[in-house]
Amino acid sequence: MSETFDVVILGGGSGGYATALRAAQLGLSVALIEKDKLGGTCLHRGCIPTKALLHAGEVADQTREAAHIGIKAELIQIDMAGVNSYKDGVVAGLYKGLQGLVKAAKITYIEGKGALVAPNAVEVNGQRVTGRNIVLATGSYSKSVPGLELDGERVIASEHALTLDRVPASAIVLGGGVIGVEFASAWKSLGADVTIVEALPRLVAAEDPDISKQLERTFRKRGIGFKVGKPFEKVEKTETGVKVTIAGGETLEAELLLVAVGRGPATANCGFEAQGVTMERGFVITDERLRTNLPNVYAVGDIVPGLQLAHRGFAQGIFVAETIAGQNPAPIVESGIPRVTYTDPEIASVGITEAQAKEKFGADAVETYNYNLGGNGKSKILGTQGFVKLVRQKDGPVVGIHMIGARIGEQVGEASLIVNWEAFPAEVAALIHAHPTQNEALGEAHLALAGKPLHAHN
Repeated sequence: MSETFDVVILGGGSGGYATALRAAQLGLSVALIEKDKLGGTCLHRGCIPTKALLHAGEVADQTREAAHIGIKAELIQIDMAGVNSYKDGVVAGLYKGLQGLVKAAKITYIEGKGALVAPNAVEVNGQRVTGRNIVLATGSYSKSVPGLELDGERVIASEHALTLDRVPASAIVLGGGVIGVEFASAWKSLGADVTIVEALPRLVAAEDPDISKQLERTFRKRGIGFKVGKPFEKVEKTETGVKVTIAGGETLEAELLLVAVGRGPATANCGFEAQGVTMERGFVITDERLRTNLPNVYAVGDIVPGLQLAHRGFAQGIFVAETIAGQNPAPIVESGIPRVTYTDPEIASVGITEAQAKEKFGADAVETYNYNLGGNGKSKILGTQGFVKLVRQKDGPVVGIHMIGARIGEQVGEASLIVNWEAFPAEVAALIHAHPTQNEALGEAHLALAGKPLHAHN
């Protein structure tokens, strides 16, 4: 290609396509290179299809429990072909919309596996694409543990789990982080017998410990088994499935093993190291402005150490496009990124945990408040249990909000504003929260922390 683009982006996932769309909007010439499908993991093998699967599970649970609220309904069967068709339909609609956006923005879209061949050039399909700025956005892949090979049939990763033509009768989920607990929750709702194996002492170990306790309590009630503090040792194939050995010699058997031990940076064979990009354990190291050590080479998304979330990559992409266009946007604060886990019950958090706050400000300089959803009308209607936990600096702003309960993920927007705008409890308490909504629980929690609890439930 004879043309030199203002921006050449390697990878068309959440980070790459956001960079491309924003850069094009700002009048820059853009080439976007993607080896698979525009939209990346999130759209095709991650966020969107898994949440569709979880929604199908939620409908199944609601049908089973309909009699509790006086609706006589019967769950006849889970038609997995129908569930997959619904899920794929959701993905296809979004994919078509995204392709339309890229086309309308007059972005040069190139399909093929690209590699960095110079600090200002990417080679793809045998041709060299030159850019004044290069953005690395190659995303991530499902990791395994040493010695554990995925076969795509009995020992699977999340992408295989999304294409199963049946609900497994039983499953062992290796990993109690976000991906592991989401699949365990969905499969249980769809009728599988599930056990989670986690080496760390609690499920969703990155969350506030109070959240882990509540999730474990609810999972026990739902009949989802879990073994925490139990590292994986080995897996053997059996006539009917798999046999997994965990620490202490304990064995578990199931139809399949889902390996959900996190995601690694997809940077192998991309030419980054050969061109002198500073790397660490496969990740690309950047400064707070997402610049690598090479001039005019940036990196965004899952290949940059930190939270591996689609909306983080998306925000970073916009940030980099604006930086290249000379706008000088404010750097993204990692702790201010909202996080949602779509289990039943949902988990939503933003900011720092109680332990992190005490470490940062000192044990005596931190105040917390737990507002139980038992006092919230909408939560009562939904039949959910959980809480909203606030962490604040004493006499200062709220620095962390941690929530658990059905549909509570929808409340993370206001939580994000509160933490990122450094609101004081009294300021949030002055806002009127609509009744009856779960949003009121945020209002009530802040009322209590501001010293005027109306419906105090500790």
